Amino acid sequence: MNRLSRLRQRLSTADHAFDGWLVLASFALLLIGWVMVTSASSEVASSLTGNAWYFSLRHGFFLLVALAAGALALRVPLAWWKANGPLLLLVGLVLLLLVLLVGREVNGSRRWLSVPGLPFNLQASEVAKFCLIVYLAGYLERFLPLVRRQWGAFLRPLAVMAVIAGLLILEPDYGAVVVMTGAVMGMLLMAGAPWGRFLVLLLLVGALGALAAVAEPYRMARLTSFADPWADQFASGYQLTQALIAFGRGHWLGVGLGNSVQKLFYLPEAHTDFVFAVLAEELGLLGAIAVVGLFALLIWRAMAVGRRAELAGLAFAAYLGYGFALLIGAQAFINIAVSTGMLPTKGLTLPLLSYGGSSLVVSCVMMALLLRADIETRLARRRAGPTASRAPSSGSTQGRAT
Repeated sequence: MNRLSRLRQRLSTADHAFDGWLVLASFALLLIGWVMVTSASSEVASSLTGNAWYFSLRHGFFLLVALAAGALALRVPLAWWKANGPLLLLVGLVLLLLVLLVGREVNGSRRWLSVPGLPFNLQASEVAKFCLIVYLAGYLERFLPLVRRQWGAFLRPLAVMAVIAGLLILEPDYGAVVVMTGAVMGMLLMAGAPWGRFLVLLLLVGALGALAAVAEPYRMARLTSFADPWADQFASGYQLTQALIAFGRGHWLGVGLGNSVQKLFYLPEAHTDFVFAVLAEELGLLGAIAVVGLFALLIWRAMAVGRRAELAGLAFAAYLGYGFALLIGAQAFINIAVSTGMLPTKGLTLPLLSYGGSSLVVSCVMMALLLRADIETRLARRRAGPTASRAPSSGSTQGRAT
């Protein structure tokens, strides 16, 4: 028992300036992502550009831009983000409207904006996710008692989400709708809204989802191919069957870094949506479990940041932490579940790992704000004295364990 206590004390970050485990998980995922993008994209890059390192070099540049954006965001006090939450929400809505009007269409979806001066196409949904969480964190701080008692205050954030979902469906980008809706519902649940309301909403959302699934033939094709991808493995089930072959080839330890066969034009989007399948093939089950473990560590520490802020009475920092943890967790879960055949195919990147400038920049800014929330919380608790860490704030959820 003494050994366990000493180990927990050594691993604890309570006396540190920030949560080192959060930083470790984030940087580990970023580095693994760069390595896997390099491996997964080499053959495609050679075919398209004649340079096997093309996507790797671009991803490395995106990584530098993302780290620089994160460093800048880290220097901005949370009070600024809280005050400008409504403005950020407006920016997100404008970007979603612009992408429908002048956006770039790829594979039948209009999701990207070509912005002069940016080295990559801006994916509007990535920015909208971030803006929505920042806005909702400020809303919950201002109206927390009303959200718990009144249907009107509870439904207002969902009305905002409905507008954003409508714009995303027009692109279409159903994966982003699922991720953002899950994050918003999770934040309301963490705020202490009654369970009964969620049951009513789940029934409503389930019914709407069923109607949306049968409304378009291609959606039904995705669902049927998900149920039995091998029945039509060269058409609707092609992506999933190729991903499953990659997992099967990986076994325990993988075929070795760079030795994937599925990335050789068999698996579509190998360095973006299906990078986890290539990782599993090259690094095996143990490598895949290690990456899942890093995501679990990151989400756990992000939730811990939110809980510490809630106990310190910093409601905005608390719900910001919860929101980012839910957003990253939901997107990572869906991407991995799609790659392994647990969910129908969705066009979602794996946060911090997949190729893409917008996803990397937004993910790093989220990590920076989590770190900023943690730093401000620790400073506030030190100023308040030792009793602050033990006394729940008046806005904390009743009955939740510390």
